[in-house]
Amino acid sequence: MNRLTKQQQAVYDFIRDCMVARGYGPTVREIGLHMGIRSPNGVMCHLRALEKKGVIRRSANKSRAIELSEPLLRADLSLEVSGATASGMVQLQAVASSHLNLAQAFNTTDHYLLNVKDDHLGSYSIKAGDQLLVSKQGSPLAGQLVIAQYAETGVNVIGQVQIENGKLRVSPLVSQLPSTPQSPFTLLGVVIGVVRLFGSPTAGH
Repeated sequence: MNRLTKQQQAVYDFIRDCMVARGYGPTVREIGLHMGIRSPNGVMCHLRALEKKGVIRRSANKSRAIELSEPLLRADLSLEVSGATASGMVQLQAVASSHLNLAQAFNTTDHYLLNVKDDHLGSYSIKAGDQLLVSKQGSPLAGQLVIAQYAETGVNVIGQVQIENGKLRVSPLVSQLPSTPQSPFTLLGVVIGVVRLFGSPTAGH
């Protein structure tokens, strides 16, 4: 990449951030508002400079004319919402109505996955081969599944949150495990979702 001026880098970063956040680039007007540039011609000067330096491409035949020259690593996991299903019928849209950004759910710092090896969570419609999506942050609600470590035994369990007299307790889901709600515990995460891949030979491994 040719060296960019400070202003050009700011424009480039904004374009990239928009693509990461929502799946497509900004308009000239959006760039102007973000950069505090009142004149569209001023924005176009920056875009022409970025294009000349080979970091973006522009096409007059596309509604979103600005594209990055280098492939964007879609760590945001943004997916198109292309329709809906109800009562067994599916309605697809030629143009996606919106995008769903899964970046927060799959943040590698604050989240982790747990393989489900058997059907002990069947009452929650979770089966062997699924993966639990666990958030390290957040305050669990009553009835929510959490991962907890009991201080007395050091055992990690998955349990259901119960709130009594304003205090949080965790009851293990497996009846064979001793229920020690009064024992101090460390909350290791809150279950916020389930990942289930159909037809994948690596699912659950």
